Amino acid sequence: MSTFQAPKGTYDLTPPDSAKFLAVREAIAAPLRDSGYGYIETPGFEDVELFARGVGESTDIVTKEMYTLTTKGGAELALRPEGTASVLRAALEANLHKAGNLPVKLWYSGSYYRYERPQKGRYRHFSQVGAEAIGTEDPVLDAELIILADQAYRSLGLRQFRILLNSLGDKECRPVYREALQTFLRDLDLDEETRRRIEINPLRVLDDKRPDVQKQLTDAPKLRDYLCDACKAYHEEVRELLTAAGVVYEDDEKLVRGLDYYTRTTFEFVHDGLGSQSAVGGGGRYDGLSEMIGGPALPSVGWALGVDRTVLALEAEGVELDIPATTSVYAVPLGEEARRALFAVVTELRRAGIAADFAFGGRGLKGAMKSANRSGARFTLVAGERDLAEGVVQLKDMESGEQSAVPLAEVVAELTTRLG
Repeated sequence: MSTFQAPKGTYDLTPPDSAKFLAVREAIAAPLRDSGYGYIETPGFEDVELFARGVGESTDIVTKEMYTLTTKGGAELALRPEGTASVLRAALEANLHKAGNLPVKLWYSGSYYRYERPQKGRYRHFSQVGAEAIGTEDPVLDAELIILADQAYRSLGLRQFRILLNSLGDKECRPVYREALQTFLRDLDLDEETRRRIEINPLRVLDDKRPDVQKQLTDAPKLRDYLCDACKAYHEEVRELLTAAGVVYEDDEKLVRGLDYYTRTTFEFVHDGLGSQSAVGGGGRYDGLSEMIGGPALPSVGWALGVDRTVLALEAEGVELDIPATTSVYAVPLGEEARRALFAVVTELRRAGIAADFAFGGRGLKGAMKSANRSGARFTLVAGERDLAEGVVQLKDMESGEQSAVPLAEVVAELTTRLG
């Protein structure tokens, strides 16, 4: 046992399970790449104020969950708790919005950090794949992102997820609703912390998961009754586009998400097989975030999907991903001369684009063949002194068990043909 262990609330990705995470990331990224989204990568830490302004000073993320640090120079930094603010900051800094091709469509993958009470599906270090479309206000764009996330999940074999959809209005109609909601909430039996939240961001109270709070919210004013005509029309078009695309969703009037920057369209992907941590991803429109962090008006929309929770959702549904073996050919040398000859073959196979591995350490035939089996290789190359004297190696098909002698000079070409 090592002296050190992974910090509480974190996890290590190790083979073979890490292959699932890579497959999930790839499945989520694939439809984005096919839809004009370019890859972006940002630092693991940012100025604290970026998240305080963008995510919201009243949110649990900023007040309770951020990992912060002070540099030797006195700067206040935070490990990134989410991706949108960082990506928008990077796009503004690089002037991507001035290139003349809006929206700026970006996707990213990385680790994020929140100081939370660890439980299954909730970690202090977690992985997400996200997408942002920056600089355009268009319900088609909102629908596109929801459809792409739905496509990614279905390509993995997930079926038992639900899409929750809502509109949070805009700067014209939300203040009227906010006032009506505050008036209603002030009369409820709530704790002091929740009462403070009423005055700062009352919509967040709707997101409170405690049963005693939810019971009191039954007759709360509905945001849909306060939406202006423009927001109603916008939201209806998003709904119609999703329906036309065959994407099933549920209207959820209490869906507000945990970040202050959302406007109009907001959505969440939930999986009921995950218990209390049912959200596997979500996002929405954030038309005012650019101005909040000092940029120009850039209406935008995006989402982030949790890789860890998606893996848990796959396990909950019993979905086994079709992950190809990492090794196609495994070489087993018997003797020093064969060791050099087969290593040269393995090197040549790799240069030809064939995944090949080698029985290192001079193990005997029995132990080396066990390793070949564990590697999942389709073919095994075995050679000893007698084989080399005859200028051949033994090629074994690990599926059929058939074995044949192949000239050493032709083994790469033979394997290239057999592996297609």
